[in-house]
Amino acid sequence: MPVNLPLPDPDTLFPIAGVRIGVTEAGVRKVGRKDLTVVLLDEGASVAGVFTTNRFCAAPVQICREHLQANQGVRAMLINTGNANAGTGADGLARARSTCVALAQRLGVGEQQILPFSTGVIMEPLPNDRIEAGLAAAIADAQPGNWMRAAEGIMTTDTVPKAFGMKVSIGGKPVHVTGISKGAGMIRPNMATMLGFIATDACVHPSVMRQLALELAEGSFNRVTVDGDTSTNDSLVVIASNKAGHAAITALDSADGQALKTAMLDVARKLAQAIVRDGEGATKFIAIQVEGGRDSAECRKVAYAIAHSPLVKTAFFASDPNLGRILAAVGYAGIDDLDQSLIELFLDDVHVATQGGRNPSYREEDGQRVMRQSEITVRVGLGRGTAVETVWTCDLSHDYVTINADYRS
Repeated sequence: MPVNLPLPDPDTLFPIAGVRIGVTEAGVRKVGRKDLTVVLLDEGASVAGVFTTNRFCAAPVQICREHLQANQGVRAMLINTGNANAGTGADGLARARSTCVALAQRLGVGEQQILPFSTGVIMEPLPNDRIEAGLAAAIADAQPGNWMRAAEGIMTTDTVPKAFGMKVSIGGKPVHVTGISKGAGMIRPNMATMLGFIATDACVHPSVMRQLALELAEGSFNRVTVDGDTSTNDSLVVIASNKAGHAAITALDSADGQALKTAMLDVARKLAQAIVRDGEGATKFIAIQVEGGRDSAECRKVAYAIAHSPLVKTAFFASDPNLGRILAAVGYAGIDDLDQSLIELFLDDVHVATQGGRNPSYREEDGQRVMRQSEITVRVGLGRGTAVETVWTCDLSHDYVTINADYRS
């Protein structure tokens, strides 16, 4: 079960003018499940994407980059679950291109105006024939209010759909933001989650979209980790349909640009944190805050050393305050001139270590009290400067092993 993650509230998943979504069952890998989603965009939408840094990236990632670079304007996205189309070589590229051609022909647009996305099992041929056969039903299902169905349609090992939305006023006009994501395992920063889509009806000049997508990823999906594995298929797409009626945002540092970014970042962070809360087998949601660094980079280096440590994560699962594991992770994070005598460690309100050693007033039962909670904050002081960074992770349980051992069966 996910950690304090309720089902999405349909009333907060706002339709986005200029965006229609259709979902169907194409039998990509399993019968009787939503596994094919199309997102149809009116002409004139602004779109940008951020993708995995994994050099063994999936065929759809390669094609998305190519199509976005062509700058022909995106008119549709095609998303399948059940098959990642990764590790499939030239054949995988050909099959992904075939699905783009098929959807483009049905919509009367160019092949390069289609962005394909896949998630699921790696190194299996994409059943593009089933996907193409399902396009008619997906298109027929398309309507603005289908965000919840889309959140369900992109799930793999997720236990709940992930979707959030919010409203904001920009230029005196109401602006809506709605996003969905999927991911529960094979989650590590270096882009985003496995799949994330965030749309707004705000008016945003195309020249701003790439920066907006990068900043949203950096402030949300690039700050979560479940198991330290960077997926082959990570993709975050940001859409502005330009339908809200206010003056176009041409700079993110403008008042309107900051208002939009704040709203979209709120949605992005909720989506990213939902992935951690639904981490495969997770029982605890853990925020790791590192403060007193010389710069943000070293704060995040320490935070991820803690978040990726199997010993730390299993201690959290067991509610075992074996907190020397955290100090060990701080020490091997890669700060060569770290002064251990300046290190401070807190679990929520419990001061565990001071000046690099056990706090004389620390009691084991206090540490265990915090470790038993479903939500925990780890705070580390480095005593080197003023930088502060936070990342989010989860524990590592027996179920994580079971889920991933049985994933293909």
